[in-house]
Amino acid sequence: MPKRKGSPWKGLGAVTLKEFADHLSSARMRVLEWLIVLTAAAALYGALQQIRNTTAEDPFVFLRVFTTAQAPMPSFASLLGFLIPLMAIGLGFDAINGEYSRRTMSRLLSQPIYRDALLLGKFLAGLATLAISLLCLWLIVIGVGLLALGVPPSGQEVTRSLLFLLMALAYAGVWLALSMLFSVVFRSAATSALVSLGLWLFLALLWPLLSSALAQAIAPPDLASQLLGQPSLPTLEWQHALQRLSPAQLFNESIIAILSPMTRAIGPIFLDQLEGAVMGAPLALGQSVQIVWAQAVGLIAGVILLFALTYVVFQRQEVRA
Repeated sequence: MPKRKGSPWKGLGAVTLKEFADHLSSARMRVLEWLIVLTAAAALYGALQQIRNTTAEDPFVFLRVFTTAQAPMPSFASLLGFLIPLMAIGLGFDAINGEYSRRTMSRLLSQPIYRDALLLGKFLAGLATLAISLLCLWLIVIGVGLLALGVPPSGQEVTRSLLFLLMALAYAGVWLALSMLFSVVFRSAATSALVSLGLWLFLALLWPLLSSALAQAIAPPDLASQLLGQPSLPTLEWQHALQRLSPAQLFNESIIAILSPMTRAIGPIFLDQLEGAVMGAPLALGQSVQIVWAQAVGLIAGVILLFALTYVVFQRQEVRA
């Protein structure tokens, strides 16, 4: 096998800028943007109505814009947890197999562009598109909250909302990397999209139910728990561990601790954990970050592992003219 000449990242900037421009100008992006903006606006309207009716003096009233829900609409943060995968999959499901279907892959690689730069450029372009979309949505929420509530956010509220934005971007990166993996594995864009959407729906809707059943099979509840009609502690621990295999669970747990300063722990809480705690006192920002540090690392590790797997599979594929 001949040795490659030059840097493997030559042409990375050109690929990234070209794909980035294509994403921003595509009709697919317009549809996804309007879908997310309209549904988020409905959730934001319900949250503001609920805050005006029920919230008294609250030091973190601005964060309630992200977390308050009014039936039948979920909260803004929960809605993003459901819609972000849809947007990421829409950008990445045909990133590689689309080049094969258009018969442009061999021409792309015949230029002084290696597969390394092509794959990373497409991923960075999709991630930059998601970052700009989420940032614009975050600015809209902040602006609407300022106009509707008439109360400027504190520095800690702005910092917590920015951390929420970063967690949302990491969550989007997981689904973008996963959809690009399927675009490499499957030559058909329709198959790649269906598998990506099917896995998303499975992890979001079915996996929480299956994880509960698997936890009871792995660690059956003891007799006392059965008499009380409650799961035992080993069962709960297994259930939470299995649920955290889903990126949606990691994202939901992280936003609970970041956007709700009153949250002291995620998962089962023991009495000895409450010793010395001042009930009703909010946690400092650093303490909330410590609670969700494992979830943040899990999402970032998921992005890296999925992209590395995509890289390995793509490097082993044969490109025909």
